[in-house]
Amino acid sequence: MADALRNIHRNRRWLGLISLLMGLFLWWLVSQTANLPSFILPSPMEVWSRFLVALADGSLFLNTGVTLFEILCGLFAGAGLATVIGYLVAKSRALERVLAPYLVASQAVPLVAIAPLLVIWFGPGMFSKILICALIVFFPVLVNTVVGVRAVPPALNDLMHSLRATRGQILLKLEIPAALPIFLSGLRIGATLSVIGAVVGELVGSDRGLGFLINIGRGQYDTALVFVAIFMLIILALVLYGIVAWIESRVLSWQEWRSQ
Repeated sequence: MADALRNIHRNRRWLGLISLLMGLFLWWLVSQTANLPSFILPSPMEVWSRFLVALADGSLFLNTGVTLFEILCGLFAGAGLATVIGYLVAKSRALERVLAPYLVASQAVPLVAIAPLLVIWFGPGMFSKILICALIVFFPVLVNTVVGVRAVPPALNDLMHSLRATRGQILLKLEIPAALPIFLSGLRIGATLSVIGAVVGELVGSDRGLGFLINIGRGQYDTALVFVAIFMLIILALVLYGIVAWIESRVLSWQEWRSQ
């Protein structure tokens, strides 16, 4: 029985690759049969050739590095600030009532509408892109932090107080371990959203980054370059998501041990 389950799990790993190959085949089939010009729908081979050209002249490496730097800075800044404020909100209903209108308003306004203002106020440099990334990451991490901290069973809190645990001991030994599963779920969402934040800021106004490459490709009808930039954004999002998932599997390994 155990061997059968392992085989099923091993076969599932191939599903993603098979799905990817099927998608590439359908893309190639449509590009060959629809008789569309390459500036409308380039074939996979044309996109691959454009990828090699951009890689050889260094433009892809440079602009991907710029976007990745913006994403990482925005992710760390947004997640760090959201964690601190989320913990304070979870502990204070009064603070929640004060901040709730601003938090809801920040999510009611689309990021695309705010991004031009931030670029105008802070300039087209990296800071405005990092700020946009931080804003889009902030809310999901904050909400999950609040939910995670408030999910701590009151009986465990009472137990820690009865044992005369200090505030720091309660935080390190109880609240952080209990909130980590929900917090890391929010961080996974934030990691993927940070890529959106960076590219939105670059599309509004920048002279570097993958969003800048998309603007260049769009202006020159170089659709293959647009595809290359989009695929690089997808790869960045998948890598960041995978890193957070890997951290989650390591940090929360005690949950798997307890469930056995």
